[in-house]
Amino acid sequence: MNDPIDPVSTSPSTAAAPRRGSSAWLWLLLALLVAAGGGWFGWREWQQREVREREQAADGAQRLEALEQRVDTLRTNQDAQNRRIVQADSTNRVLRDELHGIGQRAALIEDSVSKLADPNRHGAQAMRLDETELLLTLGQQRLQIAGDLEGARRAYILAGGVLDGIDDPAYLSLRQTLLQETAALKELGIEPRMQAMAKLDALAQGLSLPEDAARPVAAEPAPWWRRAFGTLIETQPVNRTVASHPADRAAALAGLQLEISLARAAAERRDAAGYTVALKRAEHWVQRLSPPSPAQDQQLARLRELAAMPLSLTVPTLGTTLQQLRQLRTAVH
Repeated sequence: MNDPIDPVSTSPSTAAAPRRGSSAWLWLLLALLVAAGGGWFGWREWQQREVREREQAADGAQRLEALEQRVDTLRTNQDAQNRRIVQADSTNRVLRDELHGIGQRAALIEDSVSKLADPNRHGAQAMRLDETELLLTLGQQRLQIAGDLEGARRAYILAGGVLDGIDDPAYLSLRQTLLQETAALKELGIEPRMQAMAKLDALAQGLSLPEDAARPVAAEPAPWWRRAFGTLIETQPVNRTVASHPADRAAALAGLQLEISLARAAAERRDAAGYTVALKRAEHWVQRLSPPSPAQDQQLARLRELAAMPLSLTVPTLGTTLQQLRQLRTAVH
């Protein structure tokens, strides 16, 4: 017998349902594959772009570093060029001075050559050399013994004028040495001794009697014990570092003026030790006149500045022309 056929299982709608489900899953799988492929390609492109950006950043950093190194090199070259320019300027200054000296020497040579035709030059030359030596000796002694800087300058100028009349080429270098020594004397300022004496005079004129010492002291009623025992007992303050009584202040001012006068006398005779000691004692009188204050510190600093001033001139080249003249005359004779 034939089995009965189930009408539900053999219907067309029931057979088409599995096909539609499998095709939907297939399309979903294809969509996922496409999405995964697109994401992979996108990630791949992003990764390549990141690599390119990193390479560009590294290249920019290398170029910036190379540019900084080039700037540093340019700065170093510029500093070296500036040093070379300064050195060249110094060299040019030295060469200009040497050229000026050569010009002076050429002028002296020309002057000497122009006087070679004088037949009576030998006797006049000896007399002029004696006069030049005398003037140089006087100038050196005036400066060393009396400290007369102006007198020494005048003596050297007169010696230069006398030496200009000598046309012997052997004394050409002597004339140039005399010009240099005369210029060194002209460059010196005021004599230190005269400058110290002028400052001491200004300091002495600035001192005056304190007002409390110049005014008469008003009579005050004395206590009973002073009136009773004033003739037998004399009282005075224990601390006498600063003079407070008008008479003591006047005495301290007189002592200060005396020490300044002694310092001036020591400066006049070039007694450096006495000059320093007198100004040191003057500091004691300044401390006696007033308590510590900025004004007192200023006065003490002024006294110490005066004490540190030299009293004599130091000219290392003094006497060079005279020594050279004597050597030349010895060699000629």
